[in-house]
Amino acid sequence: MKLTMLKSKIHRVSVTHAELDYEGSCAIDQNLMDKANILPFEMLHIYNVANGERFTTYAITAPRDSGTIGVNGAAAHKASPGDLLIICTYAELQAAEAEHFNPALVYVDADNSITHTSHGHLAAA
Repeated sequence: MKLTMLKSKIHRVSVTHAELDYEGSCAIDQNLMDKANILPFEMLHIYNVANGERFTTYAITAPRDSGTIGVNGAAAHKASPGDLLIICTYAELQAAEAEHFNPALVYVDADNSITHTSHGHLAAA
């Protein structure tokens, strides 16, 4: 049996810009992508804390150390600059694999700079 498991999460990043007239995707600072183990063109599930919107798109790389979180194309209707997002990826794993799998969890400050990371253990509230 295969299970769909959380692979990575970038928690509560701030949207820096939204561009409707763009071919699509979500631009993410290269540092965040590296720490969250997200590859260019990987499917993203995005949850907008500000308005409750949930949507899928794919990742593109933004310059390292830029703090960029850019929501592009049709998804720009679902997020505005300043909105807080939770960006997730998922992986299908065999049940035995899933028992020992730990997702990459990345937490940021108001400038989208990494404050800390975790591997499978949720941060205390």
